[in-house]
Amino acid sequence: MATDAVIARERKRWKLYKKYAAKRAQLKKEGRWEELAHLPKNASPVRLRFRCQLTGRPRGNYFAFGLCRIKLRELALAGKIPGMHKASW
Repeated sequence: MATDAVIARERKRWKLYKKYAAKRAQLKKEGRWEELAHLPKNASPVRLRFRCQLTGRPRGNYFAFGLCRIKLRELALAGKIPGMHKASW
């Protein structure tokens, strides 16, 4: 499980990314590379990492649920995710 600091840092990066996304796209479109370089580093989409919302796990995540595969399975088996149940055929 990721530490609270790692999760908080990642949330901060997502917030900065969303804040500067329009400005970044505009600068790229106009080719103003000098001004683009002066934006915060953490506003770049390359620095983002999609993590599980519950545990902060960086790998094996399902974007539609915002959960890692382990927590998704646990919640599905417990009946906490509507419409999802264990496959049986």
